[in-house]
Amino acid sequence: MPIKKASIKDVRKTKTRRAYNTEHTAKTKLALDMARKSDYAPEKVVNAVKQLDKLAQKGIVHRNTAARKKSRLMKKANAAKVAAKATAS
Repeated sequence: MPIKKASIKDVRKTKTRRAYNTEHTAKTKLALDMARKSDYAPEKVVNAVKQLDKLAQKGIVHRNTAARKKSRLMKKANAAKVAAKATAS
């Protein structure tokens, strides 16, 4: 356990930040999962991209990490769109 007053406060702040970060990270993971399960429906993909942008903006994940995840998501979404058009024809 911390002894100094500043260390005690730091533990409190860390606990609050961890809760905030895990909440937002869980929301983003859920959005990404929903996009995958919906076979990359456009509205679900847009929601997932929006969540990733928010995470990067708030500094919860690095902006390059968010960009990489968005890139992979869009690549799969575009492939799913092409596959859907091929089966429809």
